[in-house]
Amino acid sequence: MSWKFFRGKRDPVYDEILDRIKAYDNSDHKTLIHARLDERTAANLSQLKLATGIEIQKIVAFSINELLRQHPELKTIIKNFLETIN
Repeated sequence: MSWKFFRGKRDPVYDEILDRIKAYDNSDHKTLIHARLDERTAANLSQLKLATGIEIQKIVAFSINELLRQHPELKTIIKNFLETIN
């Protein structure tokens, strides 16, 4: 069953975020990382994949991208750290 079946039956904010995740292009991403997640988060990601058809890798890549976009101070912290070790 397609997640689009539920469109109109839920808050439009959900459609907006799901559309943004689906539109996120990670096709050129080649770097692989292994992340450890708590059981609940892993289960939520699996359920989200089942409910929407969006791959977990795309959800994680989108989420990290959004975190760094919404909190540019994290990039500053990383930059400052790298400058101190050089």
